[in-house]
Amino acid sequence: MGWPTILVALVIYSAFMLVTWFHNRLPVWLLLPLGAYLVAWHGSLQHEVIHGHPTSLPWLNRLLVFPNLVLWLPFEHYRESHIRHHREEWLTDPLEDPESWYLTTARWSESSSWLRSLLWINNTVAGRLLIGPLLILGYFLQSELYALRRGSFHWRAWLINILSCTLVLTWVVVICGLSFWSYLLFFVYPGTSLTLLRSFAEHRARPEPSERTVVVEASLPLALLYLNNNLHAVHHSYPGEPWFRLPEIWKRQKKRLLAQNGNYRFSGYAEIIARYFLWPKEGLIHPASAELTQRWHGDLPIASTPNHLGEGDRATA
Repeated sequence: MGWPTILVALVIYSAFMLVTWFHNRLPVWLLLPLGAYLVAWHGSLQHEVIHGHPTSLPWLNRLLVFPNLVLWLPFEHYRESHIRHHREEWLTDPLEDPESWYLTTARWSESSSWLRSLLWINNTVAGRLLIGPLLILGYFLQSELYALRRGSFHWRAWLINILSCTLVLTWVVVICGLSFWSYLLFFVYPGTSLTLLRSFAEHRARPEPSERTVVVEASLPLALLYLNNNLHAVHHSYPGEPWFRLPEIWKRQKKRLLAQNGNYRFSGYAEIIARYFLWPKEGLIHPASAELTQRWHGDLPIASTPNHLGEGDRATA
């Protein structure tokens, strides 16, 4: 039984109820960061459930994250996408990894100039925080329409999500009196942005799969927010370990893990922001685009899920 994870869930829901209940007594400068933190933190809790925590009962774990605070991404979509993302040989592959922001040369050449501009802006930290949520929502809705046309729409996932969102919005709008649009503005949008900050530098395209995943040595507020998923190379090496054991693994195996991931490391998110706030982290076209195109032919839409919010960039998700 993962009691630290259960405690986190209790804190998240208790704080969420308090912040929404007293929203009219909180100044905007406090309501927004609190709302963003709680929504992003809940996304991290969903990530733990995807990996089989905190109990050995899947139905109980899913019940723990039934209220979907971010609203727009059904949990089952996030779960299925994130499991696919953990195929290490597919990491960053724009045709296989649903959490990759890379494009093939063909996809880039087919994109309009305004979309290219948006994607370039989104490849900076400032852009990811400001327009990233809109882009991932657009990609997600595009993929859902495509699934509907080809008869693979996930009706059950959406039915569950509708019930979940009804529960959340009944509390927020009907009981607490916070408007729907205010909830989107102060909770959902900035919460998605915080999730995208975590995933901004999570992966890079490299020939060796083990060198594609980062370690960010974040301080307590963000490490707790992301439930140590900032130690992303540790998580990918030990995906079955709960969040509260990752720091000890990192401490004991730091040299080995850095050698394994090609020393892909940042001292914290402040370093990432300082380097890439207004400058792209890297090119948008996958370095092996020609090879990928030869391996896979077809006109498929860009993968739908980030990361949760996901964990990834397109869902977080």
